[in-house]
Amino acid sequence: MTLGSDVSGLSTEAGSAAALGLSIVVPAYNEAGGLQALHGRLITLAATLRQRYGLACEVVYVDDGSADTTLSIARNLPATMLDVQVVSLSRNFGKEAALMAGLDHASRGAVLFMDGDGQHAPELVETLVAHWIDDGFDVVYTAKAHRDNEPALRRTAVRGFYALINWGARQKIPEDAGDFRLLSPRAAQALRQLPERNRFFKGLASWIGFRQKRVDYEPEPRAHGFSTFSTARLIGLSIEGLTSFSVAPLRIASLLGVVLAISAFLFGLSILWETWIGGKSVPGYPSIIVGMMTIGGVQLLMIGIVGEYIGKILSEMKARPIYFVAEHTVKRAELDAGADPAKRSAAE
Repeated sequence: MTLGSDVSGLSTEAGSAAALGLSIVVPAYNEAGGLQALHGRLITLAATLRQRYGLACEVVYVDDGSADTTLSIARNLPATMLDVQVVSLSRNFGKEAALMAGLDHASRGAVLFMDGDGQHAPELVETLVAHWIDDGFDVVYTAKAHRDNEPALRRTAVRGFYALINWGARQKIPEDAGDFRLLSPRAAQALRQLPERNRFFKGLASWIGFRQKRVDYEPEPRAHGFSTFSTARLIGLSIEGLTSFSVAPLRIASLLGVVLAISAFLFGLSILWETWIGGKSVPGYPSIIVGMMTIGGVQLLMIGIVGEYIGKILSEMKARPIYFVAEHTVKRAELDAGADPAKRSAAE
């Protein structure tokens, strides 16, 4: 029984891997206001990549149960210079499930993930593709160049999150890395083979290894609307990421238990010293109450942490599908009439 996975059958030469093409996965949730503009930029990008590298492209829009007209707009987007797939999920399963749905339906070799709100500039994709084809990197990920425009409390919380999730981890998750990244054909195939249902995409994309390259960038302003990631939701996602990808909270619970046990032992020795040596009688009520409340609170906290992990185990054992597809349409690329006939036949 083989416990590993062999992806060496896929081409490791970037030039030959480029012949397999590029799938651009765009998860969309209530992005009706900016989807057409984004698609226009992707058409321009596809034309540039075809001219520069002979790279055939497709875009996979994953409608994650949008409540607006996102799905209707996506259905009518033209397949100009690139294939267009529209995958509509049966309800809102969350971004991690939408990313997985896009990865599953991507029909080209390499896969690039980007948001549908316009903050991930399609023009930057040329840089990511260059690092893949010209430099031979398997994973090219983007990260915010800085967080100077964010409150100090949020910056501190982000640094604390990455320090905690990377504590004791063999494969570190780069700080400030986002979902905007490109995976080579073998890296994409490796990511597809990870079976867990509680997925943390940033962590999994780092965990698979291969040659990885960081590209710093400045996110563009949102093309429309406002972010649906409130502070409470970001905290929830942080907890989800920690418990899905790291055992650091359990280690902290163990260390805290050791610290409390040592403190209780030393406190007991001090009481014995005062009673036997000093002859003092310790009333004990305040110290007992404070000690019980402290230990009780810590125990409840630890039970909560263990409960999070037990919930993950239960979810994995149920083995429910990560998503359900309610609708799936495919449009094949229509090249410009003036395109080179050889390139048109190659694309077909």
